[in-house]
Amino acid sequence: MLKLLKRIPLWAGFLAILFMFFQVIADLYLPTLTSNIIDNGVAKGDIDYIWRTGFVMIGISVLSIIAAVGNTYFATRESQRLGRSLRSDVYKKVGSFSNHEFDKFGTASLITRTTNDVTQVQLVTQMFFRLMINAPIMLVGASILAYQKDAELTKIFFVVIPIMLVVVGGIMMFAVPLFKSMQKKTDRLNLVFREGLTGVRVIRAFDKTKYEENRFNDANKDYTNTAIKVNTIVALMMPLMTLIMSGTNIAITWFGGHYIADMSLEVGNLIAFMTYAMQILMSFMMLSMIFITVPRAQASADRINEVLETEHTILDPAEPKKIEVNGHNASLTFDHVNFRYEDAEHLALEDIDFSATAGQTVAIIGGTGSGKTTLINLIPRLLDIESGEIRINGVSTREINQVDLREMIGFVPQKAVLFSGTIRENMQYGSPDASDETIWKALEIAQAKDFVSEMEKGLDSRVEQGGGNFSGGQRQRLAIARALVKVADIYVFDDSFSALDFKTDAKLRAALLKEITESVVVIVAQRVSTVMDADIILVIDEGKLVGKGTHDELMKSNETYKEIVQSQLREEDM
Repeated sequence: MLKLLKRIPLWAGFLAILFMFFQVIADLYLPTLTSNIIDNGVAKGDIDYIWRTGFVMIGISVLSIIAAVGNTYFATRESQRLGRSLRSDVYKKVGSFSNHEFDKFGTASLITRTTNDVTQVQLVTQMFFRLMINAPIMLVGASILAYQKDAELTKIFFVVIPIMLVVVGGIMMFAVPLFKSMQKKTDRLNLVFREGLTGVRVIRAFDKTKYEENRFNDANKDYTNTAIKVNTIVALMMPLMTLIMSGTNIAITWFGGHYIADMSLEVGNLIAFMTYAMQILMSFMMLSMIFITVPRAQASADRINEVLETEHTILDPAEPKKIEVNGHNASLTFDHVNFRYEDAEHLALEDIDFSATAGQTVAIIGGTGSGKTTLINLIPRLLDIESGEIRINGVSTREINQVDLREMIGFVPQKAVLFSGTIRENMQYGSPDASDETIWKALEIAQAKDFVSEMEKGLDSRVEQGGGNFSGGQRQRLAIARALVKVADIYVFDDSFSALDFKTDAKLRAALLKEITESVVVIVAQRVSTVMDADIILVIDEGKLVGKGTHDELMKSNETYKEIVQSQLREEDM
């Protein structure tokens, strides 16, 4: 928590504390003035004294209000700025995560940490500048002034304060663990809710709506029950504190009345003492609320720090080589590359070795789970190799900054992801300065020009979140066009033609072959028809490169490839 609070400027923190100090001093001085009015004004019938002191009280009250406004302004401003800073930093940090780091936290947990956890830290930061500073100063000041008014009556606090500590300690003992557990239950709730939204079509297709509703209800009920339990426990504090304060008032009135009768205490001092007593008890109450809230915020701060302090597994070189996107004379080389997932016993990819030059198409084919997607994720360093070397244009990818490396690559992932906005904004995602002419050319190559031009607003047509207003094939073609808008040395298509019919697939590959002559094209596919025309076909089986060559070469010499072809094509087609 302290690490996060260090982000707040010292001058802003100092001003918030200064304003609070003046507010507390003013609040502490007012009961003494009230006492003076009763003892020196009312008791003696001195109207002028009452008016003079009354105006002083009004002035001090105005100063107290100004100080309170100043403190609240700085407390609110700095807590909100801290929240903004944390959300921004967490978002930037997550944006630089590798696939492994994403898997470590999970999407639902990262969303909770960016929203709910940051809100908890904001709340406690504001409380820090308001209550955490107010309560101790008020407690010490009121105790000293109460003692000055009557030393004998202060003995009541030796009974009251231990009782309050027992009550607060008991509430904290039960409430704090529940507050901490609520963060994990929030993660679970977000996870189930998010899965229900993203998988709504699958849920309906399998008629599992009731099952998912029950699953969500279980997570929701678990969170709700915990929240009810912890809030019920915390709610006990107010009536218990009220009971203690009322008992304290009765005790002060009882003993104070006897002292007044004995002429050892004045009425004004008794009233002032009662006010200071309430300030002391309220300070304890504020401190107790802080002690209950802070552990929850500390848990949230730990979760935020866990994200911010996560060490990247993929690092930029200390002295990176500067390399520019040529868009021509490109080359891609895998030099005996091995890759292993973290903590895995066996290699996921073993001894991958091939080379391709500008104008060549590399196709990767293999069974499900053979490692095709893992292989292409190594090119932009979404995953990092264990040994061997990957070179683009003759330079090792480990010698290039990740930003520069990815500038050289046009990438289309397995799942076609579109962003809310317009088609033009999506097309310009990798090339912000791309002209309409360039975009239409890319759409033409990707076989998307026809349906985009038929839309009423053309490139300005609306794209819903995730491209939900397009079919699967349309989304894939738009994602392919987005990659083609970008000038790149390497174009990577990870099973990006799976939703296309054979005719559109053939047209798209023919257009790629015709238009992309100076870059390397890497295609991952399940269909033999998609890879047959490639210059180099890589056959992957259980992470090993078991075949490399053209279609004709592999049909003569590679059994694995022949089995794949025979499973998809008739003998006369082969």
